[in-house]
Amino acid sequence: MQLIRGIESWPDSSPTIITIGNFDGVHLGHQSMFATARRLADEQNLPATVISFEPLPHEYFTSVNSPPRLQGLRDRVESVAKAKIDRLLLLRFNHALAAMQPEDFIRQILVETVGMRHIVVGDDFRFGYQRAGTVDTLQRHAGAHNYTVGQSETCLHGNQRVSSTRIRDLLQAGDLSAAAELLDRPYRISGRVIHGEKVGRQLGFPTANVALGKHRPPLRGVFAVWATHLATGVRYPAIANLGERPTVGGRKLLLEVHALDQSPDWYGEHLAVDFMSQLRQEKRFDSLDELKAQIALDAASARQLMQRL
Repeated sequence: MQLIRGIESWPDSSPTIITIGNFDGVHLGHQSMFATARRLADEQNLPATVISFEPLPHEYFTSVNSPPRLQGLRDRVESVAKAKIDRLLLLRFNHALAAMQPEDFIRQILVETVGMRHIVVGDDFRFGYQRAGTVDTLQRHAGAHNYTVGQSETCLHGNQRVSSTRIRDLLQAGDLSAAAELLDRPYRISGRVIHGEKVGRQLGFPTANVALGKHRPPLRGVFAVWATHLATGVRYPAIANLGERPTVGGRKLLLEVHALDQSPDWYGEHLAVDFMSQLRQEKRFDSLDELKAQIALDAASARQLMQRL
C-alpha cells in the first residue's frame, strides 16, 4: 500500500475508487467499507483509495478534551493495509480544510486532484465547513463531476451499531472480549521500546516501556497480553501495566510490558501489544514489597490465562 501524506503529495489525477472517513479503530464497519471499495475497484480495474485525516477532526476542534483514539497512526495505517487497499491518503486536518465548503472539497480535492469515480461513505458521514456536507451533497454533484455514490449499510453486531464510540466505551469498562468482537481482532497498541526508569527491574520484573507519544488509549489497568516483536514476528505471553504507577509517584501515562518467564532484549525495537484480558485496575500500594507481591500474583494469573489461549 502506498501511504501519501498531504494532498500536495498526491501523485496523479487518474481515476480511482475511494472511501473516506476517520476510520479510528478500523472496526467491522470500516472493514466492510474497505471491502466494498476493493471489490468495485477490481471490477472496474481501478485502484482503491482510502482517505483519512491526521489529526482526526475531533482532535483538531476539541484538543485535550477530545475522546481518546482507538489507534495510533502506525496501527491505523497497518490496519488499512491489511484490507489490500492500494493507496492511503492522509489529509492534514487544519484551518484551511476545516473552512472548506463541501462543494469545494468535492471539486478541488476529490474530483480534480484524487480523480474520484466512485465514493463509498458511511451512514454518518459529514464533511466540509461546519459538517454541512452529507451523502445528499455528494449525490447532488455526482452528475456534474462524473462520479457515483454508494452509502454503506449500518453495521450491526448484537442488534447494536458498531462504532468507534461503542468500542471506546467497552475498553474503558475493561470488556476486552466484546471490543475484540467489534474490531475483529484483539485491541492492540504498538510502539518503539524506549528506556525508562528501570523500576520494574528493581522489583525483579523487568519491563519494556512502549512509547505512546501523543496516543492516549481509552483503557487503564493491568492486563494479560501478547507482546509481538514486529521485526521477527515472535510472540511472547506477558503482563502489561497501562497507567501512571501511583505507588512510585508516577504522573506520566506509561505502557510497561513484562514477558513471562523470558528476558528478551526489546530496547529500540517496535513491539505490538495485544490486550487479551484485564487482571485488575491500577492501584496505589503502601510499599514496594506489596507492589512486588501483587505483580507476582498478576504474573501467575496471566500465565494460567495465556496457556489457555
